[in-house]
Amino acid sequence: MQFVPDIPRWRQVAKVIRERIEDGTYPPRTRVPSVQQIIAEFGIATATAQKVLQNLRKEGLTYTEPGLGSFVAQNPPATAPTESE
Repeated sequence: MQFVPDIPRWRQVAKVIRERIEDGTYPPRTRVPSVQQIIAEFGIATATAQKVLQNLRKEGLTYTEPGLGSFVAQNPPATAPTESE
């Protein structure tokens, strides 16, 4: 993935994951990539990958089950709110 220099990388990666949720690549109640999988796919730092998952959770698109991972929400919001830093 080519990153745009003036947009934080976590926002760009979150957008990709969000689009995958919206297009059904990750259906409701299925696991989204882990921090380690995001690091491997996008070549970003651990803290950046964690921020991606934290913000998707804040948006209501995912939920986390301790010890199991992050999953797509059953009824994700139709329009995701604006990300906050």
